[in-house]
Amino acid sequence: MAITRYHIGCPVWKHKAWVGEFFSDDAKPSEFLKQYASVFNAVEGNNTFYGMPADSTIQKWVDEVNDGFKFCFKMPRVITHDHRLRGSEHELERFFELMEPASDHLGPFMIQLAQSFGPDDMPYLERFLDQLPARYSYALEVRHPDFFDKGRHERRLNRLLQSYHADRVIFDTRKLHAINTDDPDLIKVQRRKPQLPVRFETTSSRPVVRFVGNNNVADNLPYLKEWAIITAEWIREGLHPYIFIHAPNEFYAPANARRFHRLLADMVDLDPMPQWPADRQDREGQMRLF
Repeated sequence: MAITRYHIGCPVWKHKAWVGEFFSDDAKPSEFLKQYASVFNAVEGNNTFYGMPADSTIQKWVDEVNDGFKFCFKMPRVITHDHRLRGSEHELERFFELMEPASDHLGPFMIQLAQSFGPDDMPYLERFLDQLPARYSYALEVRHPDFFDKGRHERRLNRLLQSYHADRVIFDTRKLHAINTDDPDLIKVQRRKPQLPVRFETTSSRPVVRFVGNNNVADNLPYLKEWAIITAEWIREGLHPYIFIHAPNEFYAPANARRFHRLLADMVDLDPMPQWPADRQDREGQMRLF
């Protein structure tokens, strides 16, 4: 059965190391999205942050996913970082034209702002939100420390988002930055990911959580349980959360996401997460033996 009461996914759907672990043993890159979407019902669309794909690519992605699957595409960095939300009407128009074939499969567009984008830039943010098509939903990720001051800057930001029915992305890297390590790869991830306070308040109906923990599922359990409790409450309140589970090495993201879903299913009525393609393949092979 498909997951319907909330959306859950990983930051990527293409990961060659998942072959034989999450994907089936014989999975080809052209089959990765279809197999991924047979388990998860959402994915972060980080690829659009770095550049706009071809129109034919968007249509191909749409043809490979199930009803109810949502892409949460990130606004291109040329709009959010290079132009800082100013004078990007042409790029914005092109972006939404590109997204049109995927309209039935779009979750909240994620607008990630640069760390230097602060309270003084709020008029540009308001102007930007005002020109966005109302038929879509949006989630804003801020990284400037003044937006976490629990004071007038943060209240002003939250009121603005509420007025446009936009959500505030909750980026939780607490566990990631609590890891003491000499692993150079992990240190590199810690340096790349921001370390900001976590806010549990919502500003609209589709809370978006991006959780980055450790690779090991057991090490993340206190945080996954905390988010399961909060997500369960959101669902009971009639909200529709989007939960994205990361790992320093994305090989481990599906296992952490599966554990989160099991924790959440103990608190609210949810169908089990579908079997992974690799597990279905093993079962089919065993059945053929009989």
